[in-house]
Amino acid sequence: MPLVLSADNQYSPWTGLVYIFNLIVGTGALTLPHSFLKAGWGLGLALIIILAFVSFVTATFVLEAISCANFIARYKRMKQLARVSRRIARVNHESETEDDGAEEFNEDAPLVSSTDDAVDRFPSQPQQLFSLNEKLEMGDMANMFFGRFGQFLFFFCFAIYLYGDLAIYTAVVSKSLSDVVCTYEPSSNATCGDDLPPDTECWEGFPMTRLSMYRILVATFLGFIGPFAFFNVQKTKYLQLFTSFMRWLAFSVMISLAVRQLILKGPEGHPNIANIRGLPALLGASVYSFMCHHSLPGLVAPISGTTHIKRLLAMDYILIASFYLLLSLTGVFAFPHPDELYTLVFNPRCSSSNLEDSLLMRIIGYFLALFPVFTLSTSFPIIAITLRNNLQNATLGSNSTSYPWVVQRLLFPFLSVIPPVLVALISENLEILVRITGSFAGAGIQYIIPALLVFFARREVKKLSSGDVQNVFASPFQGTFWVVIVLLWAAACILLVFVNLFAS
Repeated sequence: MPLVLSADNQYSPWTGLVYIFNLIVGTGALTLPHSFLKAGWGLGLALIIILAFVSFVTATFVLEAISCANFIARYKRMKQLARVSRRIARVNHESETEDDGAEEFNEDAPLVSSTDDAVDRFPSQPQQLFSLNEKLEMGDMANMFFGRFGQFLFFFCFAIYLYGDLAIYTAVVSKSLSDVVCTYEPSSNATCGDDLPPDTECWEGFPMTRLSMYRILVATFLGFIGPFAFFNVQKTKYLQLFTSFMRWLAFSVMISLAVRQLILKGPEGHPNIANIRGLPALLGASVYSFMCHHSLPGLVAPISGTTHIKRLLAMDYILIASFYLLLSLTGVFAFPHPDELYTLVFNPRCSSSNLEDSLLMRIIGYFLALFPVFTLSTSFPIIAITLRNNLQNATLGSNSTSYPWVVQRLLFPFLSVIPPVLVALISENLEILVRITGSFAGAGIQYIIPALLVFFARREVKKLSSGDVQNVFASPFQGTFWVVIVLLWAAACILLVFVNLFAS
């Protein structure tokens, strides 16, 4: 059932704009400079613009689907109330007349008046039933518009995406820590940003490789952060403010240092304009970097004024696309070999080659190198709990309380945490993890599901309203044409990455 938020839990449209920005700009952005290097700056620029546009189209699809779901839920509640009113009137009428020969009760017959019957058929101002302020998650809309098979596919895709997210978070945190902890450099000719072999020593003269240290840190991360998946922890306002501040500060510092590097030393990176072989990697990273659709219903519901929500969302996407292009283009031209995790370029061990060796630069280097540790460690428990709840709802449904305590409180938390950690133990290759998560599950969440949701939502509203109702929250991209274009784009993205994975 939709949740109506109180005025105390609402925030302004501009605050919602900031929240959506913070949600979209995350780990995926840190892999973009490396992907730009492989695919070329010209191809990267064009693809970012295209993906930003397609992602905006499907975000408006989600908004329209939310408003349609609210319309249908409110309409059905009005219809139910009208039937209850008729039933009460019928009972009162029978009680007053005490007519033993009254005809058999029929709740579908017009028992009150022609006015009540008209209300039951359709409200006088149906456009007022469209709203974004009743909280309906994508899972709720999948249950409303999809059949059982569609619901299964939705939850399967959603679970795979969250598993990929958790695996990426685990790998990023552990890789960032190992790169700071391990100080041995095999050669003075090694360029900052070059990936060292996994069997490279962690410390000079000490029998431990970088891969071994990485795996120890993965296990340590599981030991410290994993237990939170067993509890119902929630993000606090101050934790959100802290992580938002850290994110803005870190990205601003990285862009500033890259611009400073370009001014002082000139462009040391010389990327190609376009390299089609690097397209799959860039595609996966870019799709992953524009993801917000799975959390969009929860973000827009508390917004106090949603009249200009589509305009604000467009501003957000323009700002984010510009931000990504600035981060990526400055990175590939300022540094010859941006690491697959961009923050590692600023690692203190690189200060002698990339940045001058000073105390301030070392402090900045440590801050940027450990930035993913600060932010992703706070997000990991929330995503793990979300995955745990979705797994439980998809398998046990509303009868979960009848299952043993060990199943509810132990089995599902383990199922949400252990598989992604095992994936991170097996592979520290962030490019592959981001490519698979973004291009497969990410394409489903960002493209396929919103397109199908809005298609079936429009059809259901048209069936109830006979097509004569105006939805103020309707996407600017009307018609089946746009739905087909998005589905074809999603199929092309998935096919390209799929073929590239097996070809390589």
